[in-house]
Amino acid sequence: MPVISTRRAEVTDAGTVARFVHALQVELLGRMAPGIEIVTQSAATVLVDVSVVAVIACGDNEPVGVMVLNECTAIYAGGKFGEISELYVRPDMRSQGIAPHLIAVALSEGRERGWKRLEVGAPWQPKWKRTLDFYLRNGFEEVGPRLCRMI
Repeated sequence: MPVISTRRAEVTDAGTVARFVHALQVELLGRMAPGIEIVTQSAATVLVDVSVVAVIACGDNEPVGVMVLNECTAIYAGGKFGEISELYVRPDMRSQGIAPHLIAVALSEGRERGWKRLEVGAPWQPKWKRTLDFYLRNGFEEVGPRLCRMI
């Protein structure tokens, strides 16, 4: 098992964050994933937003994963809450405690900010059942599908 550490991503880390988010999109969307240039531009824009926290996970001091956490607000949630919009660990580093470590960071951030809940969207079922099972094992509850409409 590697020694796992995390650090908050800065705007200067946009390329690193983008690499992981792009890999996530390729894994989920295949050829439909946007190009790395578009993802890098988006990462640079998102990382300056104070309501966003991006965390880079390192295994033995080498980047191996990323999590992007957003502060949201909703009446149903009792006010502010957190949403994990992206969480990705390199395939060769999975099942080594890195993703649970990132979730622990999200929970800690949420406690500091006074959030009452943390949400995450799981990818399409049943193809990504392993991902859903991971979140369920880590204390999340299934509350239904998430839908999207482009504007």
